[in-house]
Amino acid sequence: MKHLFILCCLFLSFAIHAQKNKSGGLLKPEQALMDIRHYTVALEVKPSTQSISGYTEIDLITDKTTDVLLFDLVETFTIDKVWVNGKEEKFKFDNELIRITLASPLAPGKAKVKIQYGGKPIIAPRPPWKGGFTWAADTIGTPWIAITCQSQGAKMYFPCKDHPSDEPNEGADLIITVPKGLVVAGPGLLQSQTTKKDKSTFHWKTNYTINNYSILFNVGKFKVVSRNYTTVNGNTVPIQFYVLEEHANLAEKHLDIFERIIKTQEKYFGEYPWVKEKIAICETPHLGMEHQTMNAYGNKFRYALVGGQDFDWLMHHEFGHEWWGNKVTGIDWADMWIQEGICSFGDALYTREHEGEEAYLKRMARTARATQNKLPVVLGEHMDADTVYHADIYGKGAFFMHTMRYIIGDDIFFPALKKFATSPEYTYDNLVNTKNVEAFFSRESKQNLKPLFDFYLRSTQKLEVDVKQTGDEEYQIAALNYTEPLPIDIELDGKIERKIIGTQPIKVKSKMAPVVDPKVYYLKKVIYE
Repeated sequence: MKHLFILCCLFLSFAIHAQKNKSGGLLKPEQALMDIRHYTVALEVKPSTQSISGYTEIDLITDKTTDVLLFDLVETFTIDKVWVNGKEEKFKFDNELIRITLASPLAPGKAKVKIQYGGKPIIAPRPPWKGGFTWAADTIGTPWIAITCQSQGAKMYFPCKDHPSDEPNEGADLIITVPKGLVVAGPGLLQSQTTKKDKSTFHWKTNYTINNYSILFNVGKFKVVSRNYTTVNGNTVPIQFYVLEEHANLAEKHLDIFERIIKTQEKYFGEYPWVKEKIAICETPHLGMEHQTMNAYGNKFRYALVGGQDFDWLMHHEFGHEWWGNKVTGIDWADMWIQEGICSFGDALYTREHEGEEAYLKRMARTARATQNKLPVVLGEHMDADTVYHADIYGKGAFFMHTMRYIIGDDIFFPALKKFATSPEYTYDNLVNTKNVEAFFSRESKQNLKPLFDFYLRSTQKLEVDVKQTGDEEYQIAALNYTEPLPIDIELDGKIERKIIGTQPIKVKSKMAPVVDPKVYYLKKVIYE
């Protein structure tokens, strides 16, 4: 009975943490006045006790006078001290919030906050989907450590403003100390590596804007396998693979596959976004996750053949997030489909590029069949990551791009897609939402695409098309639940014709029953009468 009670308490504790650990939602007023400019995270990682300790410095700008500063951090840590502009201040740490009460009001402008803390981070129950720390080991027992925190937020291991609408515009520094013999892989460029006695410290730095869940590191007995890559614009960038030493013999072939992936992504989305730093992947004990300039890779070198060559779907998908998620970033988790859906569409474009249009169409038809339509892709505004995360933000989001491609045509669609991914208006510091995507493609195509966005992204409807036989070889075709006219392919006696279908029926002649949208550009339901 005692053991049952303890088990129930542990389950309740986990349930409470799971309930709290969500990123995003309605921005708190005390945080809305802060613009985060830079994070410095300096920690010692202790595998033997599965704990971390150190400090985080937060450079910010306030836009109004305040006597309170508010930051997020999970409650498994203990906070020792807090300083604001070098002066120690009082604070309260409760309900995953660090509330700093200032002795005197802070005037608008720049400020530096330093928080000293330590403790045991939450262990990831199902990385990367349910995040935290993963304390694993390689086959010879050497510590192998990973962090994942997309849905739960970077507050899982450092104090921050945990909201997708605010990224540190001046980047981040990670100064991570580990036991001697281990290697730390992080974002940006390695500034220094020093060893004193039994400890090694790695200093990683990125000057680019970076989302919170990419400000992290991985630790292991890695070998760095590197080569140079020339981008589509002629810039030279190092490609690096932080691979476990026991798998180092597999690295060169893996980088060959990676280069094909990079070239394909650049063709459709423009030059690799972080040319001043690096292209890198790090082998991890979990499946994988997009982390700016250092993607996590855990697919265990399992390849499939695409176009007669080895291909790694996981590496391709996560690398696509360097554009969709890292460079083009949603301002609200409600817009997560922008990064997951367009990135998944990019996965289908790899098939198109290396196996042809018919293979791409078959893939998109499978995507259509797999769409669940239980929830809209865009649920509203001010959403947390857990609420919006469901399978259709990937598949239906990708299929929506496929539909839009058909409607506006390749000559407009593909240049527009690349233009969106390369325009300063929608990238780096300038975060986006679904309305921005809608307005952009409407402008580029000179069509009002709002009804299409509303129908397919903001509802769970499928296009309903009625086919009614009116004579021996005569039919009427009309849309039942979409008021605007749409181009739709109709197969008549084996020949495909593009027709404009609306609520007013059109008449067609065919010896056989017309086939509506035979190549599957729409999520639809066809009713034959």
